Amino acid sequence: MDKVVMQAADLDGYLTPADQEAITQVGGLYSRALDDFVCLDGGKALEREGAQERLLSVFNELGEIMQGAVSAERRIHVYSLETPEFIHGEASRLVAKLRDVRTGNPEFIYYIQRAYEMLFNLAFAGPHSGQRHPIFVRTPVTVPQANYAVHKIPDIDAMTENSVMCVMLRAALLPSMIVAKEIQEYSSRHTVPPFALFKISRDDSRSERDMAYVLDLKKSYFDIGELQGRDLFFADPMNATGGSLVTVIQYLRGQGVRPRSIRFFNVVSTLKGALRIVRAVAEAEVYTLWMDPSLNEKAYILPGLGDAGDRINGPDRRDSPRDIIQLIADYGTHVTSLYRDQIRQIEKIVLNRSHTMVSASLKIAETI
Repeated sequence: MDKVVMQAADLDGYLTPADQEAITQVGGLYSRALDDFVCLDGGKALEREGAQERLLSVFNELGEIMQGAVSAERRIHVYSLETPEFIHGEASRLVAKLRDVRTGNPEFIYYIQRAYEMLFNLAFAGPHSGQRHPIFVRTPVTVPQANYAVHKIPDIDAMTENSVMCVMLRAALLPSMIVAKEIQEYSSRHTVPPFALFKISRDDSRSERDMAYVLDLKKSYFDIGELQGRDLFFADPMNATGGSLVTVIQYLRGQGVRPRSIRFFNVVSTLKGALRIVRAVAEAEVYTLWMDPSLNEKAYILPGLGDAGDRINGPDRRDSPRDIIQLIADYGTHVTSLYRDQIRQIEKIVLNRSHTMVSASLKIAETI
């Protein structure tokens, strides 16, 4: 079996009646905003002012409904619900910049990096992180002698030393490298977690109601034994439907893998996507910087921020999509030098798997 397929209908079966009601409610409310978007695009000044007032009211109501839907679910962590109010503006402005159609590739990458630093702090290094450990840093000052500074940082070893970074390719590549870099920076032993790479795709010719999620094992790179009993971390900018993550976890379960924990880090998640994951995967926790209300008929997030993969990596040619190594090369020296230790781990799993596949092919050829 080279491919694993999951249908959208399978995912909806995990949702409770209360989940379904909240999802329907926010979807209907958001649809009311569409006419006002038209006014903002081309209406007269007075019309735009009226549209802005109505939209502010709608989005406030959407926020209240979504907050109510997830407040009782302890495994969904929304940045604005678990951090002090005085820092909420930072997250709001950051997501606004990521959404903005005028934000180009270098700036988009900068804000993605900031977003994942904030998400990492939410999950591991915030005010409830517990113990801290000292680090001794030599500074460039040498008069009257070499100078050192002492800093105490959150002790995250117990939460991260057993981790594996699981990449659902393309849009998730750079965010996964960022999270792995944060683990290395906070770890008392400067641990760089191993990587597992999964090739997930979906058929964009289908609608959200009959979407299929396809895990291509031939184009995935992972050591199944290295995932047993581990803490699996997934970092994908967008959680639209939850289908990709659930497909990977269901496959791993079928192979006998029992993770110790699963954490999914998103810049933007829909209410539906977050609920589907925690309902379908008992050990999963979702951390999101922002929650969006709805999906369009093609299962893209509304209002969303577009194709995160294209905005981070640039678009692929339809006839020749880039592989994992090509994506890394296209990041350029600024990014690759910053994440060099993480890239070494990615290259290790890709090259080892490729070597294994070539060796197996040679053995088969010898027997023919």
